[in-house]
Amino acid sequence: MRMLRARELDRAARSWQGPYRPYDIVKEGVIALGAVTVIVVIAAILFSSPDVRPSTIAQWASQMPLNFVQTATEELDYTSHLAKYGPPYDHGKSSVQHIAFIHLQEWLGISHPIDTAEAYVIEPLRRIPADPALTAALSQYLRAPGATRKRWALAYAAALGQAREAPAAEGAHALIVPQGPYGPIATMMASLLADAKSGGLDGALLTSGDFYQTDYTKPLLFLADGGLLEARAGHEHLLGTQWGMMNETGSYPGQVWLWLYTFWYQIEPFKSSSNADAYAMGIMLLLSLALLLIPFIPGLRDIPRALPLYRLIWRAHYRSQEQQPAGLQPRS
Repeated sequence: MRMLRARELDRAARSWQGPYRPYDIVKEGVIALGAVTVIVVIAAILFSSPDVRPSTIAQWASQMPLNFVQTATEELDYTSHLAKYGPPYDHGKSSVQHIAFIHLQEWLGISHPIDTAEAYVIEPLRRIPADPALTAALSQYLRAPGATRKRWALAYAAALGQAREAPAAEGAHALIVPQGPYGPIATMMASLLADAKSGGLDGALLTSGDFYQTDYTKPLLFLADGGLLEARAGHEHLLGTQWGMMNETGSYPGQVWLWLYTFWYQIEPFKSSSNADAYAMGIMLLLSLALLLIPFIPGLRDIPRALPLYRLIWRAHYRSQEQQPAGLQPRS
């Protein structure tokens, strides 16, 4: 062992006897930087994401007023998808997932509580100033017992099935709802629709008591309950059934590095399972752990030695080593 180390030290201490040639590392770096910059700029022009304008509640209320009011009514009487979703938003059960005995969603609890009626209808209406009719309607609704509110909401939801959109003078769409026994809800929804069209509801749902005002959770969940996001996602081929998680708006194939996450949603039994998200998360966690633990897994960690691709990659280096005297060859 000592003789081998002495030979290695002697080899390292020898002076270079081969030829020399000039090399300008600064020039080489500038050329490389310029070439990479040109490639990046060209690739960005050809393949970058388009500047697609975001979907807003104002856009939704203007383009699909009936769908907006139907969704707002569902939020008001707690029949929407979000109102029954479950943790982390509420105590519902419709979207609670688990893996066998692992109920992670329930264990973590409600971290982002959202009262759909309060968040999407009542509180935004309170913010609308100088409207006596709205103030009286809102006061009447809040004073009414729960059973009465429910009866009003059900009657209004039924009336929306016969509602129609009529062009207004300003070019937007007005919603015409038949008369019925739904108390103050018609006045409330008319005011909410007008506020949404003006963009006021977008701002109201972003306002919070936190220092940073960029939490889009509430508006995104509200949009998700409606039909605008789904319609736009389908048009852009971004739905889950269209491998939407790895697509990119206006670009194909997009973020293909996400294919492994999306893959599980496209095959059975995950495709039809109500716990698909939990299963996909569990599988990806196991695969990630396997990747991290490769150096410690017998057999798997020995694959590089069994398949010495490194010798093919560094073939020039090993060829030069083979041409040296046997006593000076390092161990591979």
